[in-house]
Amino acid sequence: MASETAHPYDGQVAPGDAPQTRDLPQLTIRKLAVSSMSNNVYLLTCRRTNRSLLIDAADDWPAIAALIEEAGTCVDTIVTTHQHWDHVRALDDAVRHTGARTVAGVDDAPELPVPVDQAARQGDQVTVGSVTLDVIHLRGHTPGSIALAYRDPTGSTHLFSGDTLFPGGVGATTHFAYQSFAQLIDDVERRVFDVYDDSTWVYPGHGGDTTLGAERPRLPEWRARGW
Repeated sequence: MASETAHPYDGQVAPGDAPQTRDLPQLTIRKLAVSSMSNNVYLLTCRRTNRSLLIDAADDWPAIAALIEEAGTCVDTIVTTHQHWDHVRALDDAVRHTGARTVAGVDDAPELPVPVDQAARQGDQVTVGSVTLDVIHLRGHTPGSIALAYRDPTGSTHLFSGDTLFPGGVGATTHFAYQSFAQLIDDVERRVFDVYDDSTWVYPGHGGDTTLGAERPRLPEWRARGW
């Protein structure tokens, strides 16, 4: 697979596109888009051990399997950022074919189509090889939505936000009775913007990437508009 040096990573991928790859000193990040809803799937590979973690087996197991095979890695863990159907359609196939352990937020775990091995809470950690990621519980889009933060010891933080944070706003909170904009914006502000600096790169569950620096000035606008 081509490296970031050959093809600079910009986070813009669409279903049917080749995945994009970002090489960090200790971690390789691969981003693939699948399904008519352009769900993002992330494969995180520890460069020391070549072991991998998959974030959101959203759809299209053959495409995900090809991503894993091309990377030449084994997936030890599959993290589901939240319970919504468009993020779990390939989860059963992914677990059966990889034998990976599963991780999801404790309040979303019962809704997943597979048993969850680690029901994660705020402040927990997930490892991939010799790399550690922090679990951030961000309530409001779903009760148990989680994000993962990788604090690169040589550079910026990398945040995998699921459907809680996008370029231009937080995730949708108008479709289900359990959703709460007030809860989500509070959690995103206190547990993300108040903790991580502007260089933090955000990898959302759909569409292109952003940084906290690009989004921070708009927090008051988001609160005022209510979505």
